[in-house]
Amino acid sequence: MEESLFHNECSKCEGKCATVCEEEIIKIAKDATPYLDLSRSGCTFCDECAKVCEFGVLDLEHKRDINAKISINTKECVSWNATMCFSCKDPCLEDAIDFKAMFMPSIDENKCTACGFCISRCPTSAIKIEVLQ
Repeated sequence: MEESLFHNECSKCEGKCATVCEEEIIKIAKDATPYLDLSRSGCTFCDECAKVCEFGVLDLEHKRDINAKISINTKECVSWNATMCFSCKDPCLEDAIDFKAMFMPSIDENKCTACGFCISRCPTSAIKIEVLQ
């Protein structure tokens, strides 16, 4: 998705993408542009937001391509600090979180879609998302 298209076209819309999102992760900023709030849930890639996008900002061609990177802060992660925890692995739709033995989770970037389901499940908020430019 081209960033300028996002900023130019979304301000003309009534935020339909947010109203059809079953996971309620699409929020509308004051400048009328949508953003993702992954603090409570993640993206199922149901395509409903793209289907109602009148201006072609969201399209089905880029399905499962959230332009972001998920990472685990090893200092904050309880599993990296000798406490068994699989809170991030269980909700991962793509099985993109690997563990060394029973500890030390890592993100397999080849499998991760940046859906965000792991973020809200982490008890210590050790999982971060970084939007890529």
